[in-house]
Amino acid sequence: MQLAPGAAAAGVGLIALDTVGSTNAEALAHARAGVRGPLWVTARTQSAGRGRRGRTWVSEPGNLYASLMLTDPAPPARAAQLAFVGALAAADAILATAPVLTGQLAFKWPNDLLLRDAKVAGILIEAEGTRPLIVAIGIGVNCSHHPAGAEYPATDLAAAGAAVAVEALFAALSDAMVRRLREWEKGFASIRAAWLARAAGLGGELRARLGTRELTGRFDGVDEDGRLQLRRPDGMLETIAAGEVFPVASAAVPVGR
Repeated sequence: MQLAPGAAAAGVGLIALDTVGSTNAEALAHARAGVRGPLWVTARTQSAGRGRRGRTWVSEPGNLYASLMLTDPAPPARAAQLAFVGALAAADAILATAPVLTGQLAFKWPNDLLLRDAKVAGILIEAEGTRPLIVAIGIGVNCSHHPAGAEYPATDLAAAGAAVAVEALFAALSDAMVRRLREWEKGFASIRAAWLARAAGLGGELRARLGTRELTGRFDGVDEDGRLQLRRPDGMLETIAAGEVFPVASAAVPVGR
C-alpha cells in the first residue's frame, strides 16, 4: 500500500501490514504508545475484524481494510461526525477508481455505503480519551468478494463490473480523506449536505431499533450533529443518536454494520 502524493505531503503516516487482528485496534494501540496521527493502518486481512455493536467483520484477502488514526481532531462531541466524513471519502475513492459506478452509490445511516441497494462498505468510529481525544476511522470496502447470507444484502465492486485494485483504491482514499477532513474542519454543514444528497431512504418509512424499544416513522434527514431525524406517525420528531434502522418494507433486515 502507498499513500497518494497529496496525503504524504500533508504529513499523513502509513503502516501497511499483511495480517492484523483489527486495523482499528492496531491504530489505537499506536496512539496509546505515543504516536500522533494522522496515521493510516492497513492490512491485507484481519483475524479479528469488527463492526458496530461488537459484530464480526469478515476480513478475507482481496478487500480493503484500513483505519485512519487522528489525534485530537475536534471536541469529543463532534467525533461521531467522522462517520459521515469517512463515508464521503470512501465514495469519492470508489468513484475515482471506478467512474462506471457514478450515480449508483448511496449512504445509509449511520455508517454504511450502498451500491445498487446492497452494502459495499462500512465505517466504524472508535474513540478514546479526551485530552487528547484519539479517534480511529475504520473503513472496509468489498472489492472482490462479499459475505453471503448477511443480515443485509451485500455486494462487491467486482460483482458490479468494477475491477478495482485494493492498492489503487487505498491511494485514492488517502487523498480523498485529506480533502474531506479539511472540509469538515470548517464545519459539518457541507459534509452533512453532501451526505444527504445521496442518503438512502430519505423521505421513506424506517423502523429504528433502540435497545429494548422500536420506533417507526419517516426518515426526515439528519440534524446538525449527524443524528437521525425520524418523524413519528403522531407528527412528533424523534432525534436518534445511535441505533439500528431498517426499511419498513424489509423489516426483517436490519440496516447498519
